[in-house]
Amino acid sequence: MNHLRQRFGTATVRPYTRRPGNAPLSLALRSKPEVAEVARDPHVRDGKLARLESALMIADEPLPANKLVDVVGLANAAETRALVDKLKQLYDASGSAFQVEEIAGGYQLLTRPQYHPWLARLKRTGHELRLTSAALETLAVIAYKQPIMRAEIEKVRGVASGEIVRQLMEKGLIRVTGRHDSLGRPQLYGTTKKFLQAFGLNTLKDLPEVESLRMGERPRE
Repeated sequence: MNHLRQRFGTATVRPYTRRPGNAPLSLALRSKPEVAEVARDPHVRDGKLARLESALMIADEPLPANKLVDVVGLANAAETRALVDKLKQLYDASGSAFQVEEIAGGYQLLTRPQYHPWLARLKRTGHELRLTSAALETLAVIAYKQPIMRAEIEKVRGVASGEIVRQLMEKGLIRVTGRHDSLGRPQLYGTTKKFLQAFGLNTLKDLPEVESLRMGERPRE
């Protein structure tokens, strides 16, 4: 050892465990878990997907694709649909209680139907949309026959329907869509976006196919 000190001086010898900063790692060290790149969690959301999910989470109504483009900062509606599909796949793969549904021309984050019995207990009295059988019948006539005059509604039902039409308008399920060209220009009625949302429909084309309503048929009370 003394002869080494005489030749190289008293400089401290670097321990074998320390390497120069520019020295490449050996294959053995590169393969260690603490050095190797950690595999990305497939359930991790990137920035865009996280913003989309949060927007759907706080929305009280379905959000159209073009609205999500502005809120989330996406390129176009096509990117929105791609991210929504990815989010759906993540929820399905993880067994989440949530699902994304296309309703009333937009996207909405909802709980899966099988959890409804438990969640219904949390609803406050009066929060639910409650309709009588007569109101449901009138709403069905309007949904399938729109745009329709009140006189035509009453002809189908066989009873006066003015009060029920007014109630449906107050609930936001139907609206005046125009006026008929006949004498007096009576109002025409049609359903609203809230109607689609309340019944889980994306468009009116999603209405169940039923036998055409026959004009003049008296309903069963």
